[in-house]
Amino acid sequence: MTSDARPPGLRERTRRAVHREIAQAAATLFLEQGFDATTVDQIAAAAGISRRSFFRYFATKEDVVLGDMVERGQVLHAALAARPAGEDPWESLAEAFRVLRASVGDPRPEEVALGRLLHEEPALHAKRLEKQLAWQAVLVPELARRLEADGVAAGTARHRAGALVATALACLDVAVDTWLRGGATEDLEALWWDAVATVRGRAR
Repeated sequence: MTSDARPPGLRERTRRAVHREIAQAAATLFLEQGFDATTVDQIAAAAGISRRSFFRYFATKEDVVLGDMVERGQVLHAALAARPAGEDPWESLAEAFRVLRASVGDPRPEEVALGRLLHEEPALHAKRLEKQLAWQAVLVPELARRLEADGVAAGTARHRAGALVATALACLDVAVDTWLRGGATEDLEALWWDAVATVRGRAR
């Protein structure tokens, strides 16, 4: 069996390489002098490109560290859609988060520091939560579809799916914050389940 997928061409590989270089330069500056104190001009200079070239890759400096949020939402949606019919919604969401975690891989020390910045810097934190709303936009309909398949009425399924996804993402946000503050050494999934258990009144 053959695949129609083709490796990216030279232009696309070059674009990805420049994209990574800009992101790395920005991350270094953010950690050294803070997010607010870092300008687009400084990022461009550190990456060896012009200000105009910077905006060919990123719409804002926030997008330098948040640009992959859309792709991560797609990973979550695909993972949720792949879960078996009739599975408990919490377990389905947990598995989707496991797939996302595996796709990201273990963070390097500088990525942990950047993650803390995302949670502690008000402007970045607000922007991240805003982008996370796009995750709800794709996860809620999928979970509602699954609930309907289990016999839940359409309106009720949408209502319950919205509550489940919003709660799951809020618990994920709290779990990641705790995980980052601890130097990313704790079990992230266990932290998420503990947050979920707390909300459901089942924490020990």
